[in-house]
Amino acid sequence: MWSSARDVAAGDLVIIWQTRELIQPLLITPGKDLNSRFGYYRHADLVGIPYGSKVGSRNGKGFIHVLRPTPELWTMALPHRTQILYLADIAFITSWLDIKRGSSVIEAGTGSGSFSHSVARTIGSAGHLWSYEFHEARANKAREEFSLHGMADIVTLTHRNVCKDGFTVEDTVDAVFLDLPAPWDAIEHAKKALKKNSPTRICCFSPCMEQVLRTVSALNDSGFTDITMFETLLRPHEVHQISPQPLTQAVEKLKKLEQKR
Repeated sequence: MWSSARDVAAGDLVIIWQTRELIQPLLITPGKDLNSRFGYYRHADLVGIPYGSKVGSRNGKGFIHVLRPTPELWTMALPHRTQILYLADIAFITSWLDIKRGSSVIEAGTGSGSFSHSVARTIGSAGHLWSYEFHEARANKAREEFSLHGMADIVTLTHRNVCKDGFTVEDTVDAVFLDLPAPWDAIEHAKKALKKNSPTRICCFSPCMEQVLRTVSALNDSGFTDITMFETLLRPHEVHQISPQPLTQAVEKLKKLEQKR
């Protein structure tokens, strides 16, 4: 996928980490500048530094970290064209669909490409991802990003309404992932795309219970078994070291509390 070299080169896509909430992709183009509330940086100054470097601004207002892209960092930094899947959902879905190196997978729709990047890394060059997007402008932008990120040989992206027209492959894939407004309309098409001579899996991602009910009904009607529903939650924790109070100070506080009773 992205550059595996030790140092940043002109034309590389890097991830600029400014804060936990401010992470952005940057295409290194000598002659251009990066301006943020953490200072002013010339792209040319970033060429040749090792990935992971901490770089101070030219005007002394702060610093940035220049990181090598990964699917996880891309999910945190990508330009949002749609609502996206985040890491907790991606990891859970990948595991339950049993996606691994060499797997053949269908994804509909592509959206902003968050899930696509993680799947492409997981299946590697031995596998293949067929991705479908009904919105032409989003499909074209995602195709451009996949090419820029070195995924063109792993991902085949098609502009297509799969609920109406179905998929472009049959009896081919190990898993199907549907992130659609009406996934129940694509269930029969997905069944045709799944391999018939081995166990296969399908996952539908829906935020509303009404969508879940209709999808489960369609899955039952199409003969799918072991249908389950999950909700994934990610709960971050801030960890700080607090120096313990001296024992004498704790005893004094307890004495004062006893006196107030």
